[in-house]
Order: sequence, then structure tokens, then C-alpha cells
Amino acid sequence: MLLELKRIHVPPGQRVLLRDVTWQELETILEELGEHRAARIAYDRGILEIMAPLPEHEDNKEIISDLVKALLEELDIEFRCLGSTTFKNKAMVQGIEPDQCFYIKNELKIRGKKRLDLTVDPPPDLALEIDINSRTHSNIYQSLKVPELWRFENDKLQINILQDGHYVESPESFNFPGLSLIEVIPQYLEQSKIAGRNSTLKAFRIWVRQQR
Repeated sequence: MLLELKRIHVPPGQRVLLRDVTWQELETILEELGEHRAARIAYDRGILEIMAPLPEHEDNKEIISDLVKALLEELDIEFRCLGSTTFKNKAMVQGIEPDQCFYIKNELKIRGKKRLDLTVDPPPDLALEIDINSRTHSNIYQSLKVPELWRFENDKLQINILQDGHYVESPESFNFPGLSLIEVIPQYLEQSKIAGRNSTLKAFRIWVRQQR
């Protein structure tokens, strides 16, 4: 398996599916791939997907992540941003690496921890997926009980809230109630491509202050 894995080249924007991958093989593959890599993985009951993002995907991810961080800072909310950390649960035979994720309401519970175990630790409060490659695996996030999932696709932001074990599309965020983020986040993302990152973040921070 590892020899075959080393021979696999995944071009940006493409994905590779491996079937009948055991949990032990998954653990070995993750160790072999290492933490510092561009490729993302998703694992669902024996099927492993390895995907390499496009540059556009990474640009959108970084700007939206920066906007969320600015929002949390302006609202004076402690948070922990864990990027594309691998979240997995052996009992559920599932695992996922979000494009970005945030601990917000549960930040204190995992503060300072170097390793997370979803059998005892809570999942991230918010996960972000940039769907240029149509990669989102909502069923895995549902199984891992991630309370809120953002999907950005075709220049639109979709907010999904976990209710009774299933995601329901929502007009506003559970973590940021009362804010019109579905409209505002795409607007500031587009603005960043014209005005630049720093100018856009300054303007966004002013908007957040005006909402108080």
C-alpha cells in the first residue's frame, strides 16, 4: 500500500479514491503522508479519498478564514483555529480534514491540547469547506457531530446547522447569530480580489463594529 501510495501523483483539482482501506492502513497512510502537505483526505467506511486543491481554492480558503478570525476578534470571542487537522473516530470508521475549522464555544475544552481524540474531545464548532472541487462530505461531518458546516461554492456561502443529527440549511450562523454573513462574506471575498487583503479586512472590521 505504501509503495503504491508513493507512486500516486494527484494533480491540483483532482482526486484519487482508494477502496477497502482498513483503519490501520488509514493510520499508516496518514503517518506516511505527514502533516505538512497540500493534499486533503476523507475516509468513510473503507473508502479513502485524497484530493489536491487548486490555487483558487486556497486563496478563497485563506480570505474567508481571515474574515472569520477578524469577526471573532472584533466580537472579543476566544477561539482556536486548527486548519486542516485530521478529525477521525475509529468507532464510526470515518475521518475528515476540513479546509479550515474553528473551536469557538468549546475552545476552553481543548485549549492547550496538542492531540485531539473525538471519542473524548468535542468536534470543532465550525468547519469550512471550499467546494471548487465538489469535495464536501456532509455525512462525515454529521457523523462526527460538527455543529456548523460552511460550504462556499460558485461564489455563494451556504450555512448548515446540525439538527437532530442532520444538517439543515440556515439563513444565519449558529455561532454568529443576527449577522447577515451569507451575503457579506462573499461580498468581502470578492472585494479582496480588487482592493487587496489588508484593505478588505479593515473594511470588514468596521462593518462588524457597526453591527453591535
